[in-house]
Amino acid sequence: MKLIIQIPCYNEERTLPVTLKDLPERVEGVDEIETLVINDGSSDATVEVAREQGVDHILNLPSRGGLAEAFREGIERSLELGADIIVNTDADNQYFGQDITKLVKPVLERKAEMVIGCRDIKDIKHFSFMKKSLQRFGSYLVRRFSGTDIPDTTSGFRAYSREAALRINIFSSYTYTLESIIQAGRQEIPVTHVNIRTNDKLRESRLIKSIPSYVTRSAGTILRIYLMYEPLKTFLSIGIIFIIPGVLLILRFLYFHFTAGRSGLIQSLIIAAVLLIMGFGTVLLGLLGDIISVNRRFNQEILYRLKKQNLKK
Repeated sequence: MKLIIQIPCYNEERTLPVTLKDLPERVEGVDEIETLVINDGSSDATVEVAREQGVDHILNLPSRGGLAEAFREGIERSLELGADIIVNTDADNQYFGQDITKLVKPVLERKAEMVIGCRDIKDIKHFSFMKKSLQRFGSYLVRRFSGTDIPDTTSGFRAYSREAALRINIFSSYTYTLESIIQAGRQEIPVTHVNIRTNDKLRESRLIKSIPSYVTRSAGTILRIYLMYEPLKTFLSIGIIFIIPGVLLILRFLYFHFTAGRSGLIQSLIIAAVLLIMGFGTVLLGLLGDIISVNRRFNQEILYRLKKQNLKK
């Protein structure tokens, strides 16, 4: 059983040694533990420090692609290196490295294919009240959209079985945390969580540069992924918002026309026609999206099989 701990890095020469030192040397049930640093276009001595610290593998990306890109490339390289379990952690030593043992246990026991290390958000002192509130609300939305019960969906401390890693395909250019959980839930990949500890803050977050930007980009990611899996339900709901008022206006016109003999209500018909066109147009978009969604699921299965076949060569 081979475990690879991947660490996406961007200018982490100061924090990387602390993170590596905190990792466990042995994990019960695991025969080999290797480390993989994904250098996301660092301009400092991150690579040199990684070599000095004895990192097993270093993946140098040609330019800075962001956290989601580094995570995606790391997963692919870990699979190529023969990982049976992949653990992702951050280079800022936010997560308590020794808890990797707890993180991989459900995978080793075949109780889950993906395990999220959940922090006790309310007790993290350097998180502001606003950030804690947004974390809770965002996690609630992801739980609703994914059908999972993960309390801390933004945690980057997580373990993937080989099977789960093959099935997850990250499209976002911002962050992988929310998208991977929604994908796992929608693909019925067994997901669970364990409570983990955190360390003191070593640097400011680079992902959350401002609260409005974080909210906007995270909401966009959640909506985009949900639309990929539930286009018909989404557009049908929106379409009904237009169709119902349109039908009511037509009924209003017919009522006054045949009971009161009133004329001059043609504007009701015009507005009703506009609303119905918008409504049925939206429903048609949903039907088209549903067809594309079915095709995407077929493509996803083909991609999974191709990945599996290529790794066997």
